[in-house]
Amino acid sequence: MGIAKAEYQSPIGILEVTGNEKEIESILFNEKEEIDFPVTDDTPHVIKDCIRQLDEYFRRERVEFNIPYSVKGTDFQQSVWEALTSIPYGKTGTYKDIAVSIGNEKAVRAVGSANGKNKLTIVIPCHRIIGTNGTLTGYAGGMERKEWLLAHEKQTLKD
Repeated sequence: MGIAKAEYQSPIGILEVTGNEKEIESILFNEKEEIDFPVTDDTPHVIKDCIRQLDEYFRRERVEFNIPYSVKGTDFQQSVWEALTSIPYGKTGTYKDIAVSIGNEKAVRAVGSANGKNKLTIVIPCHRIIGTNGTLTGYAGGMERKEWLLAHEKQTLKD
């Protein structure tokens, strides 16, 4: 079973979605101006469904995702990514919060490193992590996108 790819034009840039017939393997921003891999009849259903759910998220019609996905990483990374999914929509947490939640409160830097290796942006909400002092911290998709995503979620909750 091969890997398939399709791109989605979000309000904050193109997202590249890759996966196979059964699960999504990555959702990442790219810096392209135009879509090179549109959804076609041959695009696996799971990728089409992922893009539909992303579109609903951006239209403020979805606050949770229910797509099958697979993340490859160490046990520690996987525990961090799983903990990230517990941060509620429109809320934020810190690296320390995640470290404590996985039972390793001294692993704050390692949590940050794992967070940066998340390949399922938005679905595993690494954009919801902020500094312990309340400031925005790094985001692989870019700080402008992180700011936009946080504001988007907060506004959705107000609507």
